Amino acid sequence: MPKHIPLSILDLAPVSVGQSGAEAIRASLELARVADDAGYQRIWFAQHHLSPGVASAQPAVLAALAAERTSRIRVGSGAVLLGSTTPLVGAEQFGTIAAAHPGRVDLGVGRAFNPSTDGVPRERVPGDSEPATRVLDGLVVPKPSRFDLSNPVLKRRLLAHREVVGSREGGDFRAELEQILALRDGTYAFDGLAFTSPPVDAAAFDLWVLASTGGESARVAGELGLPLAANYHVAPGNVLDTVATYRAAFRPGVLAEPYVVVSADVLVAETGDRARELGEPFADWVRSIRSGVDGAIAFPAPGTTTPYAQWSDEDRELVADRVDTRFVGSPDEVVARLEALVRVTGADELLITTEVHAPADRERSFTLLAEAWNDRAPVLSAPEAGARVEAGALLIDVRSAGGRASAGEIPGARATDRVLLESLVDATGVALVPLDTPVIVVCGSVNGSGPVARELRRRGFTDVAHVDGGFPAWAEAGLPTVAPQVVSAE
Repeated sequence: MPKHIPLSILDLAPVSVGQSGAEAIRASLELARVADDAGYQRIWFAQHHLSPGVASAQPAVLAALAAERTSRIRVGSGAVLLGSTTPLVGAEQFGTIAAAHPGRVDLGVGRAFNPSTDGVPRERVPGDSEPATRVLDGLVVPKPSRFDLSNPVLKRRLLAHREVVGSREGGDFRAELEQILALRDGTYAFDGLAFTSPPVDAAAFDLWVLASTGGESARVAGELGLPLAANYHVAPGNVLDTVATYRAAFRPGVLAEPYVVVSADVLVAETGDRARELGEPFADWVRSIRSGVDGAIAFPAPGTTTPYAQWSDEDRELVADRVDTRFVGSPDEVVARLEALVRVTGADELLITTEVHAPADRERSFTLLAEAWNDRAPVLSAPEAGARVEAGALLIDVRSAGGRASAGEIPGARATDRVLLESLVDATGVALVPLDTPVIVVCGSVNGSGPVARELRRRGFTDVAHVDGGFPAWAEAGLPTVAPQVVSAE
């Protein structure tokens, strides 16, 4: 059986056009309740200040309020930024929450963006080349994107933002994490003096590190044996380096083995067309973050923005990495792409964030995703599926009759109606083969085989998988196919 991969949520308390900040916060707290019911592992709240489109400025307060409204889900920060909050204050905030909700609290920390030093493109060296966008086992890994501070108005705004929010010269990142751990262990000392913080001492929270690059954050998280959250949704071009750096640096510490959560920007609706319609304003929203002087705009309503296809090449280049790596579609479309993210990164857990105009559509997206993810059957590569069939698994071809005739039959496959599944289950719902029979489902794509594989699982079949890439991948792998016999009418 495949390893269980939990789903969690990263919430920004997004503010939509026509919505107040208070309404956005209440919607996020309601989302926490929905997520608790849907089985999500945890919900983390981000820390963003002075952005018109984001109301999650105080993750500790939101986490405490969410914990009071839920019974099971873990709550936490994604992340407390040590550029504006001291390690002690962050630990005291979440230690206090953990006193009321022990074992349900995560303190995620991260280094804050510094407009004076971060994001400036490095000097090129002779022969150096920018990595190109790649597609690895179905996952888009774009070339890394760097924050461009050549706009003096933008840089001035960012520097002023730091002054208004309040900034601190953070110390060595490893030392700051060790301070939190020492305060929790009751061993913290400074300048030869012992200090104790009662809210932090023996507090029942987990410490996490969030990282967007394969730099200091990922390395130190590994060295201290802490769990890591890697940002695919913010910096998709860096995710493989981030995870690789963490794993290479990992030493047993807080954890005995590495544990990686990978984030993803997701939007699910009942149909792919509906999801793409709802998701159209996302490109404008990302552009406001990367080019606007005011930060994220309030999320626009569908149909009120210029279609992405009509943008200039320059504007598309600014946001393409995030638009191209957003997971938008029907439940089966999104599940298939998230499984690729797990395969390529080796993620132990996925952290889902969703921005859309209507709170009801956001809740529906998370609910649909959870249902499809929990019911999903594993997706195997065509060679893996072929090997299982050769070893005795039952192969079920759920392409339409027209699809089978045009693309070729598969020897040994049963021609199965997608709805009735008549070769496995009779008209009364009784299984025609033992429920532990290994079953491989193939269709034109995972969008066709995914629902069938899920339905079989719902009917009690315990060993069901389907083919990544469907019949075209099956044929490309050189697995047995044969064109149907053409019978002359004469």
